[in-house]
Order: sequence, then structure tokens, then C-alpha cells
Amino acid sequence: MQLAHPWVATALAQHSTLLNDALGRFHSTFRVLYTMLFGTRGQAIEASRQLYRLHTGIRGDLASGEHYEANETAALRWVFATLVESAIMAYEFVLPPLTLSERGQYYAESKRMAALFGISAEALPEDWTGFLQYTAKMFASPELSVDAGALALGRSVMSGAGTWIRPPHWYAALTAYWMPQRLRTAFALPFGAREEEAVQWAGRWLPRLYPSIPGALRYVGPFHEANARLHGRAPGLLTRKSNYFWMGQSRLLYSGSSE
Repeated sequence: MQLAHPWVATALAQHSTLLNDALGRFHSTFRVLYTMLFGTRGQAIEASRQLYRLHTGIRGDLASGEHYEANETAALRWVFATLVESAIMAYEFVLPPLTLSERGQYYAESKRMAALFGISAEALPEDWTGFLQYTAKMFASPELSVDAGALALGRSVMSGAGTWIRPPHWYAALTAYWMPQRLRTAFALPFGAREEEAVQWAGRWLPRLYPSIPGALRYVGPFHEANARLHGRAPGLLTRKSNYFWMGQSRLLYSGSSE
């Protein structure tokens, strides 16, 4: 969904290694996100500062001649919105649906992360209802479109290019299922009878299997590291291995962190 915004797609094509190093991009993304979510205050602020400095140098021009900058609020808001919405979708696919009140609380708390991305509270929808109105407007808006560059990046992501990981068919089917039809078509994501069957299979089995996964594996390493820190312990081997899988490093460390 992020790639559907031309500014985001062009910035990734011109300033990232997503096409040939998807794993490195995966690690750098989650290193920032998980540090903001589970790091100390000092680590979260340092991650925010580094992200801002990185985005400051990401600027250029679209094929249309329009200028883009990574720190521009509208583009940042869209990236933030995709993170919020996709988290809800994934959660409710395997766990009981959240109440309207819980969704509102989740959105309100997610604004703290938006601030670390450099998005002011005034630039965001006020509440969950406003958030839904914003995303619906964006889905129907010509602001979102898929050009050849975005299509190439999308295919690279969905194929697992640059990694040893090949996403299973049900995962690709879910991606297409959750995508608005206009953008699903633009990204050339197939969604026929075989994909519908794969989504139904995932919908039957994932809610059964997920709760039975031990917490040590179900929750990501950065969560366990934060929990260990709160209890005055160092992260164990399994936590460090999980950290490495998600972030490409064994600890939530940022240079210059004071806590």
C-alpha cells in the first residue's frame, strides 16, 4: 500500500536497495520501528533523529517533474496510515475483533509513534472515525497510483527477491485480498478462485494455530528484550536470535543512546 503513493515508490526506487536487498530494507525498517516501540526513551528518540536525518537527504523529482521530499507531511501520513491499518487487519485475521473503543485507543496510542516519525498531531485525523474517513478518501483518490517503478518494486517484495525467503501462496493471496480492488488490479495481483481458496484456508487455520504458538516465538524479540529490561534482566539467547531475524542485530541499540 505504501508503494501506491508515487512519492514513496519513487523515493524507494531512487534512494533504497529494496530491489536487490529486500532483506536489508526489511531489517532497517523494523530496526527503526521496534526501537521506537520497545526501546528506552533515549533509544526511541535517537532512532527518530536518525530517521529524520536520513529522510532529509531523500528528495528528487517524479517522472512528471513534480518534486518530492521524504519528510513531507502528506507522504509521511500515508506511510503511517498503512502501518496502523495493516496491523489491525492482521490482528483481527487471527484473533477476536477489537471493539470500537479498543480501536480508538489503539489509534490514539499510535499517534505517539507518528510523533517520532515527525508527524504533528494536528496533521493526523483526530480519532478512529476520522482515520477511516481519511483512508477511504485516499483509496479513492488519484493521489494513489501505480506506475512501472511501483509495479517493479511490488513484484520484488512479493517474490522475496534478494532473500532466501519465498512468501507462500496464501500470503500473497491475503495481500491481494486486503488490497482495494483498484490497486490490486494496478499491482497485477491475481485474485481468482485459487487465491480465494487460499484465503479461506488461512482464515480457518491461522486463528487455530496462532494462539498455540509459545509466547517465546509468538512475540518478537524486541518485545522480550523490553520485558527483560523492565525486570532488570539481560535478553536471553532466544531473544537475541529473534532480534537478529527481525532487525539484523541482536540488541535494540542505537549509537548515542543515553538510556
